[in-house]
Amino acid sequence: MMPEGPKGGLARCSNRVMNLAHLLRQNARRFPDRPGFIWGEQRWTWTEVEREVHALAAALQARGLGKGDRLIVHSKNTAQMFFSLFAAFRLGVVWVPTNFRLMPEEVIYLADFSGAKGFLCHGDFPDHAAAVAKNVPGIEFIWRMDEQARPGTFGEADVSARMDAFRGQTVPDAPVEHDDPCWYFFTSGTTGRSKAAVLTHGQMAFVITNHLCDLLPGATESDASLVVAPLSHGAGVHQLNIVARGAPTILLPTEKFDVEEAWRLVEHYRVTNMFTVPTILKMLVEHPAVDRFDHSSLRSVIYAGAPMYREDQKFALKKLGKVITQYFGLGEVTGNITALPPALHDPEDQANTKFGTCGFERTGMQVSIQNEAGAELQPFETGEICVIGPAVFAGYYNNPEANAKAFRDGWFRTGDLGHMDEQGFVYITGRASDMYISGGSNIYPREVEEKILTHPAIVEVAVLGVPDKLWGEVGVAVCVAREPVDEAALAAFLGPKIPRYKMPKRFFFWEALPKSGYGKVPKRLVKDELVARGLVTEEGLA
Repeated sequence: MMPEGPKGGLARCSNRVMNLAHLLRQNARRFPDRPGFIWGEQRWTWTEVEREVHALAAALQARGLGKGDRLIVHSKNTAQMFFSLFAAFRLGVVWVPTNFRLMPEEVIYLADFSGAKGFLCHGDFPDHAAAVAKNVPGIEFIWRMDEQARPGTFGEADVSARMDAFRGQTVPDAPVEHDDPCWYFFTSGTTGRSKAAVLTHGQMAFVITNHLCDLLPGATESDASLVVAPLSHGAGVHQLNIVARGAPTILLPTEKFDVEEAWRLVEHYRVTNMFTVPTILKMLVEHPAVDRFDHSSLRSVIYAGAPMYREDQKFALKKLGKVITQYFGLGEVTGNITALPPALHDPEDQANTKFGTCGFERTGMQVSIQNEAGAELQPFETGEICVIGPAVFAGYYNNPEANAKAFRDGWFRTGDLGHMDEQGFVYITGRASDMYISGGSNIYPREVEEKILTHPAIVEVAVLGVPDKLWGEVGVAVCVAREPVDEAALAAFLGPKIPRYKMPKRFFFWEALPKSGYGKVPKRLVKDELVARGLVTEEGLA
């Protein structure tokens, strides 16, 4: 029996939970000879993955890393990066991955702010290592991750040499409690410095269970997952689910995103699932290689990070069939807000199609559309999307001001605007920061973007507000077209589809839209480029 609490209730003896590195031990026992990790011509069985992680954990432990310390990792997708995730978990160390496309000064900030003690830096980034060594006194050692790295030396040692020195040793999983941090998940952020969302062992155990329930039902060791996005963020979370099922993770063999090679690997390994963002999924299905390789093994192509425009959805469904799954969820909630499964992705527009929805509440999670006072709104009323449940992060590291803004009465405020219908399906209108006010009217860019994308010549578009002396703000649309189209023709096409006050004042046509390291199109980058091209000034349109 459980002991009685002070008032006669049940008292929890401990907050102890499973260390996430135990997943590897489970796989090594159950599937010792099955592939766990594949990268080019190299493959590691689960026994070998467990051996590599033990070696790296032992090396890091010998260098002084222990429970609660932070390890920053700046790397492309490599085997060593994958192993570093579990080595950190095993030690109770907090894994602090960066986007490898960041500049040295940005990595200086992340290393210093996180309080990192050690730095694993891929060999292709000597400038980042030098910058951190010079400017972050808390870093006690830098090791060079040397897989597929150009010739060079920096830091105290190469990771492969340190692993060789400790191969054969074993390290027990550090005891961890529910709220012990395991991962600082840096938000990409639309303004200011990135914030470190603290993910914990207990939270992530729920996240894995939830993802397997809502996104990958029926997954087993016979599945296979291709990685086409950075392991530092959403793809890394996805791969935890794959590890939990004992299935292999497959990396693209080169840093460059090679669409043809991706489809070749899908055919060769009978890949069953992928985690993508809408930009990557769009690239995959619009490339001619999609028709040259057999992708009938795919059961779940997950896209997240941003809503997918309806026209792009329909094209992906035409190419792949009903295998695409959408989820909505920020890094702070590790993807666990809503899900739209394949069965609800209609390939053609029908009377009962849920146009624009990002799905319904995830298992064990609750969504509320709230006004500025925190009151829940009625169906179809627009407000802020708020969420509560076990997948919500522990808070931002060392940022009480951000935590105060992010939480209200226990609800995490996503900063996304939207509404819910009577059946509980959620619709994202856009980021609160993306909304602009023209002539006193709130305008949500996504609605206008959806209409522009129904034009057959438009491939991508970003609509945003810029200052205007008469109206306060007006909209501009920056478009990427697959064939010539002019402003007047696009405005004439759009005219019958939206109210006049929502019509962009100008349409610009570029060869490509600026994208973040995660394949998103941040409006701040588009605005910066408009200014750089002399199209917009502080006063408004030039």
